Parts: sequence; structure tokens; C-alpha cells
Amino acid sequence: MGEIYRFTVNGIERSTEANKPLLRYLRDDLHLHSVKDGCSEGACGTCTIVVDGKAVKSCVLTTKKAVGRKILTTEGLSNAEKEAFVYAFGAKGSVQCGFCIPGMVMAGKALIDRVPDPTEEEIKLALKGNICRCTGYKKIIEGIQLTAAILRGDVRIDEDLEKGEIYGVGKRAFRTDVRAKVLGYGEYPDDMELEGMVYASAVRSRYPRAKILDIHTEKALALPGVLTILTAEDVPNNKVGHLQQDWDVMIAKGDITRCVGDAICLVVAETRDILEKAKKLVQIDYEELQPVTSIREAMKEDAPKVHSSGNLCQSRHVTRGDAKTALANSKYTVTRTYTTPFTEHAFLEPECAVAMPYKDGVKIFSTDQGVYDTRKETAIMFGWEPERVVVENKLIGGGFGGKEDVSVQHIAALAAYKVKRPVKVVFSRAESLAFHPKRHAMEGTFTLGCDENGIFTGLDCEIYFDTGAYASLCGPVLERACTHSVGPYCYQNTDIRGFGYYTNNPPAGAFRGFGVCQSEFALESNINLLAEMVGISPWEIRYRNAIEPGKVLPNGQIADCSTALKETLLAVKDAYEANPGRAGIACAMKNAGVGVGIPDKGRAKLKVRNGKVELYCAASDIGQGCATVFQQMIAETTELGKGQIVGMGSNTEISPDSGTTSGSRQTLITGEAVRMAAADLKEALDQAGGSLEALEGQEFYEEFFDPTDKLGADVPYPKSHVAYGFATHVVVIDDEGKVKEVYAAHDSGKVVNPISIQGQIEGGVLMGLGYALTEDYPLKDSVPQAKYGTLGLMRSTQIPDIHAIYVEKEELLPFAYGAKGIGEIATIPTAPAVQGAYYAMDHILRSDLPMKDTFYSRKKGKKETWNG
Repeated sequence: MGEIYRFTVNGIERSTEANKPLLRYLRDDLHLHSVKDGCSEGACGTCTIVVDGKAVKSCVLTTKKAVGRKILTTEGLSNAEKEAFVYAFGAKGSVQCGFCIPGMVMAGKALIDRVPDPTEEEIKLALKGNICRCTGYKKIIEGIQLTAAILRGDVRIDEDLEKGEIYGVGKRAFRTDVRAKVLGYGEYPDDMELEGMVYASAVRSRYPRAKILDIHTEKALALPGVLTILTAEDVPNNKVGHLQQDWDVMIAKGDITRCVGDAICLVVAETRDILEKAKKLVQIDYEELQPVTSIREAMKEDAPKVHSSGNLCQSRHVTRGDAKTALANSKYTVTRTYTTPFTEHAFLEPECAVAMPYKDGVKIFSTDQGVYDTRKETAIMFGWEPERVVVENKLIGGGFGGKEDVSVQHIAALAAYKVKRPVKVVFSRAESLAFHPKRHAMEGTFTLGCDENGIFTGLDCEIYFDTGAYASLCGPVLERACTHSVGPYCYQNTDIRGFGYYTNNPPAGAFRGFGVCQSEFALESNINLLAEMVGISPWEIRYRNAIEPGKVLPNGQIADCSTALKETLLAVKDAYEANPGRAGIACAMKNAGVGVGIPDKGRAKLKVRNGKVELYCAASDIGQGCATVFQQMIAETTELGKGQIVGMGSNTEISPDSGTTSGSRQTLITGEAVRMAAADLKEALDQAGGSLEALEGQEFYEEFFDPTDKLGADVPYPKSHVAYGFATHVVVIDDEGKVKEVYAAHDSGKVVNPISIQGQIEGGVLMGLGYALTEDYPLKDSVPQAKYGTLGLMRSTQIPDIHAIYVEKEELLPFAYGAKGIGEIATIPTAPAVQGAYYAMDHILRSDLPMKDTFYSRKKGKKETWNG
């Protein structure tokens, strides 16, 4: 008999003979699923627990090292502590995707036990080891401060807030999923445990470009507990892809890999341990080939073809007026070239799916941004009618665009269908970093002109995107980069050329901002140079050119009544002018809705059952809070209470297709469908004397569709999108060049939930600061070099004071109570505003991201622990 390791978990003595990471023991043996596995590398903090009064990452502590310790997880908190954290985190908007939250709670618990009245700086320090990618930390810090005050007895819990006694559009709404996420019992796919469930994982290419000569699986198959090993020959149709089916499910023997994320074979085994042993026994014979590592290499005539069609994946040409003549006649012009890097989404929850045989097909429990998209791609792989694939979202631990493409879902479905058992596939953090599409790296040359008064005359630009090994969403992202490269201003002469090239780098696709982060960084930086030539301030040149209702955007769309760019500029004017030589400013616009002629429909169904209203709507809530927004809209329309409204989740079998959570579209597009269905219900309620019971079993279905014009439509004033959001950010740096304040003013129409919008803005700002200053995704010969802890993600100790400002006009759009999306635009203006602040300080144009010669790059150069 081996050594026995004894310790106490949540007051109960436990023992085990297995020496393994405490994280795995807590999750797998004790089924304490509040302890999340975000990286298993000690870098993210999602697995934080309290050990002998101190916050500890359970992935770096083993059962052997835990002997004699007292261990506490969220499940072991006292009822008073649980209620305090739930209320405080809900009231302050601390919870978005929720995956980091139990770890944050335990870090907060350890601090509060030690310091009952902690300062903001003490909380920041206590959270330094915990990453949040959604909130920007500010709301979590406020949540811990309020928790401490409740536990001290200084503040009482307002139970009515969670119950939703005052609930509707514009009201402070307690999110529907706060309690489940704070206490850790909310179920993400990796928390699922099904009878007979087995595990699968792919053996992936060692090389970005290599020919697969042979696949030796004999030793692995001989290992007891290995059920099967699947290769490309076992896939009915070996291609998937969001829009272009160019992505191999597995690389076949004799074929050539395109990136290190490529799957060669899929191992299915009884346990996680057997699975890992089996993967090591699979031997792949390669013929290593020279990879195509950059856009410039991909463009060469003699370059190897990443795909048989060639290396040009997509191109766009967007024109209006006569840019060449307008620029030739301009008083001032500026031409500069800008580069931006690949960026990793770094969502806290690695990709995971559980699939099982179901009826005449499969059912997938997923964490993705569109269940109908996953159904479509999986059905393409099988060669089935889509209805044979059912997809249900569990909780989603962040996405930011990185979970739009299938990753684990289709291979879990394939394995489940082959072995006739439930199968879980979960990415390691290394797999996630290598596999899912990143933000496109860009090289772009922008020429902007103006007259003697600083009024813009024309724009010419050429944009090159590295889309990596596969198309993903290259076409739409490139298109958005081109259409938004003009900025939210009034001029009519543009010539924009965009090209997306295949390389052997990891794929690139959707990422918060959807191509606009890249092009707006370039445009807004050029604007500062023009302002200097004209002799007016960067604020003034933007105000003179700012779009306003009734005027025409550079794409020809007439700005609608809700347009409030000038109001956002006025909201930050004082802050900008109070910091001469230390402040930068940038504006942005971002579409709400897919637009450009694509049929973009929101759909919702309400059903009255057991005296309650059930909402059926397949819109993925990835942390942005749309599930709560929809219920607020129902409450506002019907005058029903929160307790009478039930969200039924995103499931292709029972909920209508409401489109992808992308393009800042759910609040407006799906929200209007929800409002319309609720209006139908309200009419029926009025006729029934206000009795829900009288409507038992009745359903109310609505579809919202507001047509737009396709790109290049031959009409004088094409309507590209249903709506645009607008924003102005001001970044203030100190004498060292450290960002100390950000003022982020946003026009998102009607604010549905004031608690949520602040956290969305703050999180977007921090993501934009990371993009500008610290984040990178380095590659060496197309092979990723970063781990989660070296991506340069900003920590709680680095955050500046972020002022989230939202402006609301009286005249709003007639849809969804006048609400527009906030998810993407919050991250777009920050990077150019940072560049502007540095330029104001030293007149050096930093045209590459992440920026060089800054407070942050100097700290990194000294190898200090600025990135943890």
C-alpha cells in the first residue's frame, strides 16, 4: 500500500494515495467544480482556493504537498459569506463570463479574513495572480470592497435587487446568472459528468508545414482503455469552416499540414490519464517543409501554396467619390505605414465540448458563440441534414470572437458517434493558444488629406491581413477593416484596398473589434499628424469633422437620429484639455448588426407555461449579458416581474436561430425580436385581464429583419448597417509614461442595464490598453512562443482609473428600445488614444503595436513581473 496523503477540504478530512495536482483531485475526485481549470500552468488564477488562510493556485499544489493543510473552496464558504459575495458581485456588475469569478472570490475571502476593511490598493495586490479578461478588474475590486463592508456589518444586503422588484429597460439589473457563477455551481462543459463518459484529444502537428508520411497508432491502440484512434479516413467529409470550408478536420496521410494546431489523429480513451499516455505512444513520420511565415512571403510568385487555390484568401475594394483627385488637391496630406500584431483572445475558459449519441445523430454541449453555426459545421463534416445535430450551450467562459469557429465541438461529435458513448474533449491551454483564430496581424499604409481648416478631403489606404492557415472569417473581418477605416467623419472620397493572405501561422479570424481595431489605430494616428499641420488640437479636428444626424458617412450611409459622436467628444473635452502634453484622444464607430446586405435576423419565441413566461432564443451569452437584457425587455414590455420570466438557454432543438454573438448584434437585432414577441404577449395578456394562467400553453413568435444594402450597392446613400455605435476615448499618461486615467465616452443608444454597460466599457478599455502596450503573440517560424502567463495580459495592479461615460439622446432608434451594441466598440479607440498621449508627450509617432519605448516596454525589458 502506497503513502496516504491526508488533508481537510471544506471542514471534512480527506485522504488519497494519488499524488497529483490538487486541482485535479478537487475537480475529479471531490467534484468541486467551482475550482476552474483555466491553464494548469499557475498563470490565470481560476483555480484559486484558500489553504491555511492564504490564496493558493490549486494547479501548482499537489496532494502530497497539501498534507495536513486546511483547504477551502467556494463550496465551503459560510452562508453569510456566500450571500455577501453574491449580492456584492451582482450589485457592482463584477460578473460577466464568470469563469474567473470563484477564483476571485477566494482571493477576496483570504484578503478580507486578514484585512476586514481593505483599501483598493490592497485588493489590487491580492488579485494580482488572478486574470480577468472581461471586466477590467474595477468592478471585481468594487465587489470585494462591498463584500467586506457587508461582512463587517456596515452595509445591508438589498434583497430586492436580486429578486428584481424594480426590473426593466434602463434599470439597474442583477444579472440572471450571478449566483450560479459566484458560487461556482453554474455548469460549463468541462464541469459535466455523464454516465459512461470517455475522453478524446487530438495528436497535433509538430510542424507548421510538413508532409505526413505515416501515422503509427499500433502501440497506442494496444494500451488498455484506448477505445479507438480516428484519422482523416474516418471523417465522412474532412472539411469544416465558418464561411469557407477550407479547414481539414484532420490532416490525412500524404497531405501537408498548414499550422501547428492541425490535428493528425483523434485518440479516444476511458480516462484522462490513459488518453495522455496513448497520445505519447502515437508516432507520426513527417517530411518537414519550409513554412510561409509572413504576408510578404505569401505574396511571392514562387511561394509554396498554403492552399491549392493560392495564398490570397480574400480581397476587398471599397470606393466612394474620387480619392486620388481629392488628395491631390488637399492642402495637407499625411502618409504613414502601420503594423499591428496577432493577438490572443485569452478567454479564461479553454475550449471544451461534450457530445453524445442522440436520436439518429448527436447532441453537443458546447461553449461557443453560435449554436446554429456549430450545428451547420458539424453537419457538413458528417454530410448530414443539420437537424441530426443538436447543439446546446452551457455557460460560456468568454469568447471575444475566438469561439465563433468550431474547435472541439465537431471532433467530440465524431468520437461520440463512432464509440456510441458520451465523449468530452477539452483543450489544454497550449492547444487553445495554437488552435483558435487570433486577431489578424496587419500591415497598412494610410494617406489622409484635409483642407486648410482641417476638414477631411479623402482617404487612400492599402490593408494587408495575415489570416494564417485557414480563412475562418477573413472575408468579413477584412471587409469591416476596410469599411470602418474611414472613421466616424464627414467626407466622401475614399479608395480602400484590402487583402487577406494565407500563411502557415496559426489562423486568424474574429476578435472584439472585428478588424476595426487595426484600421482605426492607423487612421486616428494620422489624424493627430494632420491636426498638427493645420495648427489645431486633436480634439478640435475631430469635432470639426464628426458625423452627426442627417449627415453622410464616408460609406454613403446617412447618419440616423441616434448618432451622438459629438456628444461623446463634448463629454471628454474637459478631461482632454486639462492634461496638455499628456493626453491622447481617438474616436471610433462600430456597426451593430452584420449588415452589408446579409440577411441578419433576430428570432425569439415566448411560451406561457406553469404561470411563467419562457424565453426561447438561441443567442449565446458569452458574458456580455444579453440573457439579462432580453428578460429586462420582456419585463418592460409586459409589466411582468423578474420571477415570472425564465430564460430557456441556447439550444438548436427548442430555440429559434438568433444568429451568432458577433457584430455587436444581439442587444439590437435579437433584442427587437424579443420586444416584438413580448408586445404580442402583452396584447394577449390585456385581452385576458392580465392573467398568465389564462394564456397557458400559448406561444408568441417574432422575427426581426431590417434590410441593408450589400457592399458596393448602386444607390446614392447605401444603408450598410442597421445602426452604428460611436465613442471617444481620452487616455492620460503621467510623467513616466504610465497610463493613469482613461475617459471612455460611449453612444450606445438607450442603456438597458447601467450595471452591465460600465463593466463592458471598462473591460474593453483594458483590452485596448493591452493591445496598445503589453500584449503580443510572438511566433518563431510560424510556431507560437507564448504561454498564457507571457502574453502580456494586464493585471489588477496595472489598471488605471477608468471613467465609463455613456451618453443618451432623447431621439433614438425605433428598435429594441433604442439600444445599440457596446461589446466591440469599447476596445477600438483605446490604442490610438494611447499613441496620441505618447505623441503629445515626446512627438514620436509609434506606428507599431505593441508600442516600443514606453513605460511598459521598459519595464518588460528589465524582466520585472509586470505581466505576472
